[in-house]
Order: sequence, then C-alpha cells, then structure tokens
Amino acid sequence: MDAPRKSRIGSQLDEVVSACREGWRVLRHRGPGRIQFWFIALIVGTAAGFAALFFRMGVNWLQETLYGTDNVRLIHSFAETLPWYVILVIPICGGLAVGLILNKFTADGRARSVADVIEGSALHDGRVETREGLASAAASMITLGTGGSTGREGPVVHLAGVISTWVSVRLNADGITGRDLLGCAVAAAVSASFNAPIAGALFALEVVLRHFAVHAFAPIVIASAAGTVINRIAFGDVTEFTLMEEGALAFYVELPAFLILGLISGLVAVLMMRTVFWADDMGSRLRQRTGIPRFLRPAFAGAMLGGIAIFYPHIIGVGYETTSAALTGSLLLHEAVIFCILKVVAVSVTMAGRMGGGIFSPSLMIGALLGLAFGLVATSIFPNVSGSETLYALAGMGAVAAAVLGAPISTTLIVFELTGDWQTGLAVMVAVSMSTALASRLVHRSFFLTQLERRNIHLAAGPQAYLLSMFRVANVMRAPDDARAAPDDAVWEAIEAGHWIERNATLETALPMFDETGRQFLPVVTLGEEGEAPQIHGALFHVDALRAYNRALAATAAEEHS
Repeated sequence: MDAPRKSRIGSQLDEVVSACREGWRVLRHRGPGRIQFWFIALIVGTAAGFAALFFRMGVNWLQETLYGTDNVRLIHSFAETLPWYVILVIPICGGLAVGLILNKFTADGRARSVADVIEGSALHDGRVETREGLASAAASMITLGTGGSTGREGPVVHLAGVISTWVSVRLNADGITGRDLLGCAVAAAVSASFNAPIAGALFALEVVLRHFAVHAFAPIVIASAAGTVINRIAFGDVTEFTLMEEGALAFYVELPAFLILGLISGLVAVLMMRTVFWADDMGSRLRQRTGIPRFLRPAFAGAMLGGIAIFYPHIIGVGYETTSAALTGSLLLHEAVIFCILKVVAVSVTMAGRMGGGIFSPSLMIGALLGLAFGLVATSIFPNVSGSETLYALAGMGAVAAAVLGAPISTTLIVFELTGDWQTGLAVMVAVSMSTALASRLVHRSFFLTQLERRNIHLAAGPQAYLLSMFRVANVMRAPDDARAAPDDAVWEAIEAGHWIERNATLETALPMFDETGRQFLPVVTLGEEGEAPQIHGALFHVDALRAYNRALAATAAEEHS
C-alpha cells in the first residue's frame, strides 16, 4: 500500500518539476508577462536593496574599525583627536588596496560608476560589466572606509546594475526588458541608500533610462518600495539630515535671491566638474611622464587626501556631519567657504586618483556649504525681508546636486526626502531650475554624460546621435553573393577613388562618408600588405544604412512612449 502512495507522490513531483522546467523555458524564450515581470522586479529590487545596505554597512564597519569611532556620522570630529600620522596612513593604505584590486580586475584601472550604468542602458541592452563591477564595489567601499572624499551612490548604482545584468542574462532578456530590470535595480539601490523611494524611482527613469515610459513605471516603483522597506528595517523611518526648524520664505520678495543662488550654484557645479576632469587628465599625464605603476596612482591620491585631512578632517568620507552643520546653520561664513573649496579639491583628488565612489553626496555637501555662505551674506544685507540662512543651504544643496546630476526632478525630490522638509519647495525648485539650465549649457548636460563624452560615447545629444554607433558596417552591408550586390567594376572604381570603409566601422563613420562622396554605396574592404589587393567583403548601401537607422529610431521611440 505504501508503494503505490510513494509512486503517486513521485509522479506528482515529476509533474511539478516538468511544469517548472517548462515555465522556465517559456520565460527564457518568450520573456516574462507583465504580472511575472512585476514579481521579478520585486525580487531584483529586494536583492539590490540588500546589496546597497551591505555596502553601506561595510563602509561604516571599515570607518569604525580603522578610525576607532563608534559613530561614523561624527567621524570628522573624532578624527580631530587622532594622531596626525594615523590620519595620513589610513588613506594611503586604502589607496594601495584600491589600486591592487582595480589593476587586477579591470583593464583600465578605473572604478565603474553611474556613467557606466547609463552606457549599459543605452548601448548594451541594460547590461553592465560584472567582474569589473564587483571589483569596483569593493574598491569604492575601501575608498570610502579609508577617507576617500566621494559618495556611495555611484558604487551601489553599478552594483545594482550587476545584479540586474545577472538576471537579464539568465532570462535571455531583450533590450527593453533588460533596461527595465536595470531601472528596477537602480531605483531600489538609491532608495535603500537614502531612504528616498520617490527620488529613487525618478532617478532610475530620469538619469539611467532617460525616459518616463509608462510600462517601466510600475515595476520600478515596486522595486523602489522594496529598497525603502529594507532601509527602514535596518535604520528606521528617519531622514538622513535633521533640520533645526522649518524654513520661512518671504514669498515674492525673497525669490530673486534664490534665482541668483541657482545661477551661482550652476557655475560652482560646472567648476567642480571641470576641476575633477582637469585633475583626472593631470593625473594621467603625470603617471605617463613619471612611469609610476598604475596600481600606485590611488595610493598617491590617498597621501594627498591624508595630508589635507590632518588639518581639515571634514573632507573624510561622505561628509554628513559637515553637511548637517551647514543645514542647521552651525558654521561661520569663512568656515563654509573654506570647507566648500576644500571639498572640491578633495573630490577632485579622489577621482583623479581613480579611487572610486560617487559624485552625488559630495555635491550635496558643496551645495549646502555654498547655500549657507550665500544665505549668511543675503540675510545680513537684507535682514528685514530674508528668511533663515538654512533655507538657502537647503536650496543650494539641491541646486548644485541637480546641476551635477543633470536631474532636476529627482534631485529636488531627494532633497525633500533627505531632510523631511516639504514646506520650502518653491525656493528649492527655483534654485534647481536655474542651476540646471545654466550648467547644462556649459557641460554635456551632466557629470555622467560628460564623462561618457570624454570617452567618445555620445549619449548627451540623444538617440539620434548614439544609435549610429551601435550598427557595425559588417552587419548592414550586402555580401558579394547577394542578389542585390554592387557591380564588381563599380566596386573597384570606388576603391581606386579612395571611397571605401572597413568592415569593423560603424554607421557613425559611414553616413558622413555618403554625404561627402555622394555615392550610393561604399565598398567594405580590408587592406592587405603593400602590393596586395584589398580583400572585398561586400558593399554598404546608403539606403540600407538609412533603413537600419530608421528602424532603430522607431524602436527607441516606441519604447519611450509605450
């Protein structure tokens, strides 16, 4: 009697296993349905939220262990009590560890961050580098834990991208699904890092996906909510910064001051970005001229940071203590100005040293310091018509961060969620709009897109610019045995005239050549040695190139408006 029962149970288990296998096969080959995708978004968001949480806890543990503090939010006050050589040695050792990790696991010795996630979304179907991403997360954790002057949002965003990439590969996801999964992971990571669910969702849409498609909204919100729940379970329902009092705004009379603050914030944001890029170029030139091994570059940057921190420990780490002091008006005018300048220098040194980390948290600190300095001056000149100087600090924090990120909507909301002050929205919005409008005309829209532009990845101009680089000539050309192939005599005539293109080139190179030569097609060749005839692979027709480009534009428009 037991045997038939066991056989029935075994057959039922076999049926369940078969059903699961069939479901997995359908999921991989046909893609998930909408309801299925929402569950996947929840899983991805939960995983990304925990990754962000563990990253933050890892940074905190390193700072507590190395600096000996029991409250990492007050690390600069504690560092003032440490011997000078301890403050100097910690970032040097951290830089050496970072250099060894990045030198071994990345081809270029560069930590991955938000810009690479944006590139993965636009050009690689929502995929990012996995091995390099994990190494970058470890390097950035060490950077922040040993005194590097950057933020944690860049590493956690890329780490979230690694998680979504793993899922996309397992699901064999197409471009739209892969990008949506990437957006879900990023939203959850940002939400878990800053306890900011609204801003996390909008950051993924505005900065990473760079569109607000309806089909992506629901799963991204689900993932963002999952990340927020994880943050609140670990840290409670508290804001990152606590304001002493609600800001009081003398409407109409005081708004012109916030317009001016926005313009100044835009200029300061541009100055900070250009300083970072200049320092990076300078670091590369110095390394080439001196022949210093690549893995020592972060250690030299660590030595410079340690030297600054001996006198000004305010630059250590994310800088929450100094930012909180600015938002509560606890700094004098000269302190706000000096700390603002030093933070720009420290961020530039950290990033030029290829130590890893993000730009968002430093921009919050710089903006808060700038806003406080502006507010102290403004309220002293017009005391009868001015509100609190801390309101200017709040507006400045949002204005500089928005200009750096090129994300006015999500940055405005994240400032509100970080502080819990929703009553001063008009002042922040005015400053943010002015700073973003000005800065976007002086750089390639944002810090991240300018980074990509410096690598000859042209995303700032939109799909019409970067889609051409996604099509290889070899994939669009007509082969010699094609029924519509170019005539042999016309092919050789074009080659002799110097009108040809390599098979590994892209349509970004090919289309301008059609305009210059006026030809209907370009031979696709590989040149041989001197005296040898070139190898002909086929011909790229102008009409085929335009047709492929049009299809890509149509697909992009359909995704963004779906």
